Amino acid sequence: MIRINLLPFRAARKKENIRRQVSIYALSVVFLLIMMIYFFLQLGSTLNDLKVKEQKLQAELKTYEATIKKIAELERKIKEIRAKLDVIKELERNKTGPVHLLDEITMAVPKDKLWLTSLKESGGTLTLTGTAMDNETVALFMTNLEQSEHVSTVDLQSSRLRNLPEYKLSVSDFVLECRTYAFKEAKAEPPKGKK
Repeated sequence: MIRINLLPFRAARKKENIRRQVSIYALSVVFLLIMMIYFFLQLGSTLNDLKVKEQKLQAELKTYEATIKKIAELERKIKEIRAKLDVIKELERNKTGPVHLLDEITMAVPKDKLWLTSLKESGGTLTLTGTAMDNETVALFMTNLEQSEHVSTVDLQSSRLRNLPEYKLSVSDFVLECRTYAFKEAKAEPPKGKK
């Protein structure tokens, strides 16, 4: 019987397999290192590009800062001018408003049927007291006042019939309260919270 020693052949095969596996592992590690270095360099390049871009944008922003300051200054001046114009308009309205209001009241009075005895204005609230031939004349006067530009609301406070025996005539005394262009409602204060 012939004996063949296969042990060195198996051992050689094992060594070859181990060498192949070590080679594959070493090549894989080298490949991974190369890929990591490539991505690291790529990210470094991108980071440098972004830094350069940031520096350019910062420089550009500095050139715009002067313009932004000028715009802010112009906006502030525009705001001041608008506030001054609003004050001027308010002063003009307050200067000519009473004249227009008296003119409108005069035009609203029915001729030879209604006489005003007093006129009192306070804080945009106008109180008119007078005498009319009848209640229909008072209603006509109220309608005429509501149609005027400088009067917003007209309320009848009181009306009573008065007899004039010497003239054999009955007249209606009335009190009206109107809100004019100058009326401003009081702002309600917010409720105070409990501590």
